[in-house]
Amino acid sequence: MKKFVEILVVCLVGLSVIAFADAGSSNDPLISLSYIENTLKPQLEKYIDSKIGSMDNSYDDYVPSTSGDKFTVVNFSKGDRIICEAGTELILRMGQGVIIATPKGGLADTTAGYDLPDGALMPSNHLLIVPVADGRGLLATSDGIVMIKGGYSIE
Repeated sequence: MKKFVEILVVCLVGLSVIAFADAGSSNDPLISLSYIENTLKPQLEKYIDSKIGSMDNSYDDYVPSTSGDKFTVVNFSKGDRIICEAGTELILRMGQGVIIATPKGGLADTTAGYDLPDGALMPSNHLLIVPVADGRGLLATSDGIVMIKGGYSIE
């Protein structure tokens, strides 16, 4: 009986190999190249383009409107005071400065995730946001460059 089962298994495996040997070969492809190039590829491209287009439109809903859409590069000199309006964004690119804050609070350092108090050293390459237009900003302790998006004045 054991020998019969062994022979049966060998025969079934042999028949399986013979029956499926040509599946997926160049003579019997699972999917033809012309179907991929002429049907599937254009459908995928159209689908991807429609998704990208809908992402671009929905992204506009999440972008906060500001008075200026781009950062302005501002050169400053030692001793300058850059006083900002509410919602102004600052990024120190070169030089040094300290934070000008008020008793109500400082500047929001969104990169580090904390509030910078009056007199704190302004970190380079951090995005800072001025929450209230009450005299907050930057006091330059050296010459430098700051990127600013929003309203400001230099004193």
